[in-house]
Amino acid sequence: MSEISRFYGIIIRMRYNDHPPPHIHARYSGQDVTIELATGKVQGTMSRNALILIWEWLDLHRDELFVIWAQARKQLPLDRIEPLD
Repeated sequence: MSEISRFYGIIIRMRYNDHPPPHIHARYSGQDVTIELATGKVQGTMSRNALILIWEWLDLHRDELFVIWAQARKQLPLDRIEPLD
């Protein structure tokens, strides 16, 4: 799994050749979630404040994330995305 961004202690990763639908993996304070790119739907448990930050970042970078998803499916090096300020 490759790290594509990190902000406020939240680590955002994407796996190579992962199963659809397109999604990211996020880790914060020992909690792990999977979040769908198109809908923001969450699987797993994480603090509400961390999820709000992730959703804000996801909204800002959704198009880039779909490009990185395509890179991961093709086993290409993954671009990094700017953290949330």
